[in-house]
Amino acid sequence: MSTVLQPHPAPDSNALSDPASAPAAQGRVRRPRLRALDGLRLVAALMVVAFHWTGVNRMPEVWDGIPQKLMPELHRFTAYGFLGVELFFLISGFVICMSCWGKTPRQYFTSRVVRLLPAYWVAIILTALVVNYAATARNRAHLTVSDVLTNLTMLQQPLGVSEVDPVYWTLWVELRFYLLFAVVVAMGLTYRRVLVFCGIWMIVAVVADKADLELLEMFAMPEYAPYFIAGVAMFLIYRFGVNWLLLGVVGFSWLVAQNKLLGTRGSYEYSTMHSLSWTVMAGFSLLAFGVVLAVAMGAFDRIQWKWLTVAGALTYPVYLLHQEIGFALIRWARDHGMGVGVTLLGTLAVVLLLSWIVHRYAERPLSALMKRMLDAPGLVLHKADPPVRPRAANPERKTMDTAGPAR
Repeated sequence: MSTVLQPHPAPDSNALSDPASAPAAQGRVRRPRLRALDGLRLVAALMVVAFHWTGVNRMPEVWDGIPQKLMPELHRFTAYGFLGVELFFLISGFVICMSCWGKTPRQYFTSRVVRLLPAYWVAIILTALVVNYAATARNRAHLTVSDVLTNLTMLQQPLGVSEVDPVYWTLWVELRFYLLFAVVVAMGLTYRRVLVFCGIWMIVAVVADKADLELLEMFAMPEYAPYFIAGVAMFLIYRFGVNWLLLGVVGFSWLVAQNKLLGTRGSYEYSTMHSLSWTVMAGFSLLAFGVVLAVAMGAFDRIQWKWLTVAGALTYPVYLLHQEIGFALIRWARDHGMGVGVTLLGTLAVVLLLSWIVHRYAERPLSALMKRMLDAPGLVLHKADPPVRPRAANPERKTMDTAGPAR
């Protein structure tokens, strides 16, 4: 999130007024970077890591036993680590709206490609090597070359190909959100248009389950739409100031989200192999909404610890690399007689180091290179066809053309 952040009016007696009445001069004031969001991204990533490493009981081959018995106290908390995904989506709605405000569709496309693909491609290659060749890999799936190449598109799920790493399923969710939001970007982002987009999407998401139309459900994403929509509304609060309409969007989104958690619970109980509390899930969801909303309203503007920026940058590589590679490291450590605590801390240290290496020596240079390529003048889509390139005359072709048809 290197975008320069725009201001919002400080809450006062007129804070619940129409944002359109805010003075234009306020748009020229710069506020500090939202490092608190970087910290929340790190929290979300570590929650997901903890869930996969210590919250899932359905893969006893990783620990040579189930985490619920090996680390019962820790497992009680990490069994709910999957809620970090919902926090990711909430933050994503905020950040995407923030990062593309005032940008052209081309700039929006470039920013998303540059942000997602370089680290993802490197993670695909590293994970595929571990899955296919590491002696301690959880499941020697023997990914084919075609499997790996298809995963490079990030469209393996609609193409019916298994992910190189199961955690990549969330990327397909993110891509659909980016595609939906691209419609608003193409129209030009304004307060009114974004709000209309949120309203239409919420209505479609709520009715999609009953419409019995797979295509509609695929793009409406009923289970996850409330988080993205709430995140977008929170950015509008951050940029334009709080008002009752935006608070209503956030509150309504949470009401829908808590209902969808009833379905989410069942899918994760399959992994934990025991019941999960809806009360805990809904409580964490409410807390996540409240914290991100507090960030939007400026409650954490004083948090400017620079290490949070580094942590935020490592979040994506950590997410991409932690599962299959982490499982292989855990099995290796356990095979060498290491205890649970040492195994977890050692595996986390290796994954963090690997993520930093990927970010520093692969993601950053590849992103810069890709941005230069995508910004090249030759990639501009002109409204009219470009001039036809002249071709040199071919004497042989001319002779054949004037000789008449072959007999």
